[in-house]
Amino acid sequence: MSSRWADTAEDAEEDARQKAEKEEKKKRVKAEKQRKAEESQRAAAAATQTNGDAGNEEDTERPAKRRRVSPDDTREDPVPIEPDRQLLRFQPPSWQPCRSIARFDLLNHIEEGSYGFVSRAREVATGEVVAVKKLKLDSTRDAGFPVTALREIQCLYAAKSHRHVVDLREVVCGEHGNPSDTYLVMEFLEHDLKTLQEEMEEPFLPSEIKTLLLQLSSAVAFLHDHWILHRDLKTSNILLNNRGEIKLADFGMARFVGDPAPANLTQLVVTLWYRAPELLLGAKDYNSSIDIWSLGCIFGELLTKQPLFQGKNEVEQLSKIFSLCGLPTEDTWPAFKRLPNARSLRLPPASKASQGSIIRSKFSTLTNAGVGLLNDLLSLNPEARPTAKGMLEHAYFREDPRPKPTAMFPTFPSKAGQEKRRRHASPNAPARGAAPGLQGEVDFSSIFKGREEEEKGGGFALRLV
Repeated sequence: MSSRWADTAEDAEEDARQKAEKEEKKKRVKAEKQRKAEESQRAAAAATQTNGDAGNEEDTERPAKRRRVSPDDTREDPVPIEPDRQLLRFQPPSWQPCRSIARFDLLNHIEEGSYGFVSRAREVATGEVVAVKKLKLDSTRDAGFPVTALREIQCLYAAKSHRHVVDLREVVCGEHGNPSDTYLVMEFLEHDLKTLQEEMEEPFLPSEIKTLLLQLSSAVAFLHDHWILHRDLKTSNILLNNRGEIKLADFGMARFVGDPAPANLTQLVVTLWYRAPELLLGAKDYNSSIDIWSLGCIFGELLTKQPLFQGKNEVEQLSKIFSLCGLPTEDTWPAFKRLPNARSLRLPPASKASQGSIIRSKFSTLTNAGVGLLNDLLSLNPEARPTAKGMLEHAYFREDPRPKPTAMFPTFPSKAGQEKRRRHASPNAPARGAAPGLQGEVDFSSIFKGREEEEKGGGFALRLV
């Protein structure tokens, strides 16, 4: 008995028909592929023959290469494949732990300033003699690292490329990694100008003064070009070696400024004897001209071996400045009356006081060009003072006697190997946070009484109210 699902003759015929159709379709596809391949071969052969004939006629032109396209790429303009890119590799800095002060043998103490203790030391490994400054840190637990120390380190590193700025070698910590003790290791120089002048029997020669001023103004010009104010230029901060080269040191009050300078800058800067009159009158908006005033004070000190203005306080300091440089007027210093402390001053009327500068009579042996330079540097009006770069081009340095070469400078025995190098009584730099001393009303009327007689006698004594 046959199954109801058994294949019938009709089914067999239908299967045979479908199989025949598949075979026919395969043959057509194969034939079509073969025809296309033959056409491609004939086209390639024709192109090769054509290019060969063209190459025989003219070898200077070559056919453009056909772009290779992947078989599955059906786009007309496929994106070109970019070459592999190489990643840039930067070498990480080789950070080294801060060395300890134990690697140095402290030899003797040199001086104590407002922001640190300076000692002479010898590095154990190399035997090199260096200067080590121990920073004064606030004893308050939450005070943190002082901003003056950060500024000093930052400014010294920024200016270390200049030959007349002291070289900061490294910053080291206390023994056993004590973070409360921080030391600056700097190059050692044998003298500072303040102590050296106290030991000299005669002041520097004019040619030597010119050499020292050129080096100093070069260093100050470099600082100002890099937006750094030193804010404590004085002879005790100028170091000198036995080769006639000076190095500007002690950046405890230095800081970076911009153009325009930050508002409300610290008023109490620069050691009193070298402080500009606008600072004494409470100016908080100042610029590099305060360093130029200090240069003028240093110039006068090199000529006489004594600081020009040795005031005991800010009132006496202003008195000495006005006695030598004259009284401020609307013509010589237009912005004078707008300063905070100017309203507390009582100045004599113009008809009752000799108001001009007496620098010419004070420095009678100085040439006209030298007097002109000193008058410019000690101008009461900050806007009238020259820049440090302009000072380098002054005629004073081009007249005879010319600046002495450093190789011909005299040598002096060093005082730095003794227990204490500086025994002078000059004031220190102002302490951070101290209050200014110019308060209340100050009368300057009697300062200029009898000044004409004093000028005739060669003196410029002051009479304080």
